[in-house]
Amino acid sequence: MGLLGALVLAAGTLAAAGPASASTAGTATTATAPGDGRPGADPPAEFGTDWHDPLTAAPPVARPATRSCQVTLAEAQFRDFTPYRGSYAPPADCGRGGWAKVVLRLDGKVKGRQYDRLGHLAVGGVEILRTSTPEPSPEGITWSVEKDVTHYRDTLSRPQPVEMLIGNVVDDTYTGVIDVKVTLTFYAAEGRTPPAATPDRVIPLTTPSVTTPRNTERVLAEVYATGSGGGCEEFWYLTTPDAAPYSCKAADGPYREVRVLVDDRLAGLAAPFPTVWTGGWSNPFLWYVTPGPRAFDVQPLRYDLTPYAALLNDGRPHRIEVSVSGVPAGQSGWSTPANLLLWQDRGREVVTGALTRHEESDPANSVHWTPGTEHRLDTDAGHSLTVAGHLDTSHGRVTTTVTRAVHNTSVHRWTEGENLDALSARWTDEETVSHAGSATTTRRSYTMDGETTLGTGDRLRTVLSLGDRADTSTLRGGRQAGWSRMEDTYAGDASYTAGVPRDQRHAVGTTTVRYRLSGSGPGAVCYDRTVATAQGALVQDRRRC
Repeated sequence: MGLLGALVLAAGTLAAAGPASASTAGTATTATAPGDGRPGADPPAEFGTDWHDPLTAAPPVARPATRSCQVTLAEAQFRDFTPYRGSYAPPADCGRGGWAKVVLRLDGKVKGRQYDRLGHLAVGGVEILRTSTPEPSPEGITWSVEKDVTHYRDTLSRPQPVEMLIGNVVDDTYTGVIDVKVTLTFYAAEGRTPPAATPDRVIPLTTPSVTTPRNTERVLAEVYATGSGGGCEEFWYLTTPDAAPYSCKAADGPYREVRVLVDDRLAGLAAPFPTVWTGGWSNPFLWYVTPGPRAFDVQPLRYDLTPYAALLNDGRPHRIEVSVSGVPAGQSGWSTPANLLLWQDRGREVVTGALTRHEESDPANSVHWTPGTEHRLDTDAGHSLTVAGHLDTSHGRVTTTVTRAVHNTSVHRWTEGENLDALSARWTDEETVSHAGSATTTRRSYTMDGETTLGTGDRLRTVLSLGDRADTSTLRGGRQAGWSRMEDTYAGDASYTAGVPRDQRHAVGTTTVRYRLSGSGPGAVCYDRTVATAQGALVQDRRRC
């Protein structure tokens, strides 16, 4: 029984029957009552009908100590696939466009039985949030998501239509109505707190044809890429070639790459993040309290397209498109909404230049299936791109060179019937942007090591660890001018008896998440928080910085 088949069984764990005694999956020193933010007495022996509200270990968004104004952006109950539509107007009391910071906050609540659902929020056609929901307890849960959206200043500085959708199904079986409220809090730029430096224009890529301002001197693209929708692309990292006997197929195997093309020419590439949603890996008991990295705040992939600015500045429309390589022909499952972020040269009406370099390696994708009692699929894939260009701006000639290389290795093991299904995978994405005398290198790595087994007595167990890491370093004049390091890790172990009513499932599970952030500079960053749970109770919430 593979991940997709087991997930169907796991959905039944959301029923409202009460708990029964069971053996535990481990021990912990402290716990908490559901909904209580402080560790308390012993954790329960197993999951009941209520558990701690979902939370992450990520840091809150830092806020300046200036006047603030709040605007409600959306307030809706999602019970089907009807989007919320409303209108937005910027606040008058905290400036209009010259803000120090803008913070988005989503507050949600849901109760009953429901799957995890994917959602998005767009203002003026610009996607500013992509998120997913936790799976609820019968008693109900609340959760929140915060995001710094200051760089959408151009969009937020004028009245706009708003659209939000968390596609949902509510019927006699799936009873959870998703109730959300989204607000924006604007912090005024005043005193010694200046307006934030933000793009001059934000253009949603709602069509492939784009015409940019002719004095553009910097171009970034952001793509909210998600493999989702309940089919095999939700578990794209586990897909196998057609010849291998596995439930999810892809002719070229599990390698995926998110590409940006300008006029049909590769302009940027990135490794997609292997997001695990809160029903993932056949075991929602892993995610009831602590979601995996990025599950609540799907971060966009970013591409520096500045070497193409001279081409885009000719005043004519150009095709800018996003594609995902490796997806079987004709198969859906990926969503890739994208925005262009543009900075303009205020000293010139037209900025000219040239694309001077375009070097692309041949894409590599070695996939080797070894049949046996335990099947094995080894994947080793990667791709690299270097582009360069110059612009003649009002402050002189500026050259930008972007080099990016992505790589993926994985070992997928499974047995006939997929009662054992295991993956050990690593993705790396390294980018160096040299621009105006400085060079910034970002090294990203994503890891996934997990195993699901269906054993004696239909006992399903999932052991899984996930990692999201990024190291950034900036050199100026050959000397280090700044650095930052982020590490978000997750480890979980959960089991339950499959195919029986909830009061006979005896579900247990432990999770530990840790988020660490450090960096250089006058306001040197130090953040380190660990959150641990057992059977839905919070057993540790530790901060080290």
